[in-house]
Amino acid sequence: MIDHDVIRQTLSTALRTGGDFAEIFVEDKVSSNALFDDGKVENLSSGRDRGAGIRVIVGETTGFAHTADLSVAGLAEAAGAAGAAALSGGGGVQEIAFTRQPAPRPNEIEILPEEVAKARKVELLRRANDAARGAGGSITQVTARYGDSRRRILVANSDGLLTEDDQVRTLFTVMAVASGDTGMQTGYQSMGRTIGFELFDRFDVEDLAREAAERALLKLAARPAPSGTMPVVMGPGGGGVLFHEACGHGLEADLVAKGASVFAGRVGERVADPRITLVDDGTMAEEWGALAIDDEGSLGSRNVLIEDGILTDYMWDLLRSRKEGRPRSGNGRRQSYKHLPMVRMTNTYVLAGPDDPAQIVADTPSGVYVAHLGGGQVNTATGDFVFGMTEAYLIEDGKITEPIREGNLIGNGPAVLSTIDAVGHDFAMGSPGMCGKDGQGVPVGDGIPTMRVPALTIGGTA
Repeated sequence: MIDHDVIRQTLSTALRTGGDFAEIFVEDKVSSNALFDDGKVENLSSGRDRGAGIRVIVGETTGFAHTADLSVAGLAEAAGAAGAAALSGGGGVQEIAFTRQPAPRPNEIEILPEEVAKARKVELLRRANDAARGAGGSITQVTARYGDSRRRILVANSDGLLTEDDQVRTLFTVMAVASGDTGMQTGYQSMGRTIGFELFDRFDVEDLAREAAERALLKLAARPAPSGTMPVVMGPGGGGVLFHEACGHGLEADLVAKGASVFAGRVGERVADPRITLVDDGTMAEEWGALAIDDEGSLGSRNVLIEDGILTDYMWDLLRSRKEGRPRSGNGRRQSYKHLPMVRMTNTYVLAGPDDPAQIVADTPSGVYVAHLGGGQVNTATGDFVFGMTEAYLIEDGKITEPIREGNLIGNGPAVLSTIDAVGHDFAMGSPGMCGKDGQGVPVGDGIPTMRVPALTIGGTA
């Protein structure tokens, strides 16, 4: 992407003011998007964003500058600005010898989306629209989206690291609206992988669209959610976002260092039921959060955060690992070259357990079965959360019965971890998502097996 002599020169310039560490992150990202709404193409766009971010660290201080000018002069100016921001004074020239570090990809790309004609992408949207509307006359609106990106990155630093990655992601989503006596109800379904256009050889957009439409139609016949504290069984995949938000963020080393995590200072302690093992895994082939290297050049890795209920470690980026003398865990990520990296999750999930999923439901006389959770709010300092249920059912006499709507799950992440009393031997990843933190969004995945929380508050309407 950039000549190695230029990189070496840029880092030397960045260190000229006396920096302890300098890093250059170069990004070249192309993307395309298409939106099909209400029977017609509303948007068809593509773009390219290319530039470099330069970081200089002096003690506890970080200087950062970014530029879209990748010329020698442009990089030198940004490097000088980053160095000056980190420290004034010092001096000297530092020679840097690079060691190229290969990064094995989690999976190979078969069909680059940028080589596929836009007409084929639009045709997928039309097929999805027709399939969703064909699910029933009550479907009154369908919105389908297609998106792909190819992000080539290079990371080099004054420790001699030089590494690169080529990240491809392809995404398809459908939202269907059904109208009836209960008003308008929405169903949503998506699929996304770190693969190319071959995604559509493996998944059928019409099946995806029908699932979204049937979810909306189901809500038309659903009864209002009950209120109160009761057992909650979460289905495989659908509740992973709860563990990402209510537990995963609290295990990010930067929030731990700020005292903004309920898990701070608890490594080695029991924080969950012994059935619970929580993992963050950037090596999970094809999953939405998979990566060969993070945005600081560390290899993607599989990190066990909670093992058999015991807190074993946090997730680390370069800053926090340097300060604490810990190895980096492949969790230093950034939205683009315009942003500083910070600790972020990749694919976060709970491992399958010993229990029969059908028996978990059968052993629950009454309660709620959550097939899919939606968005929510979490206080990482306390672990308190509220999540909306986008697809849920009553459990009556040990059987899943009527669908319910307009309900929320209200609870506390550590409390949920400690009280889970059944973990199924099934497992599924949930929908691809974007995790927002300090104004930056990065792609992440999550997953769980079937599991039961014996007492959780439902904020319903009945």
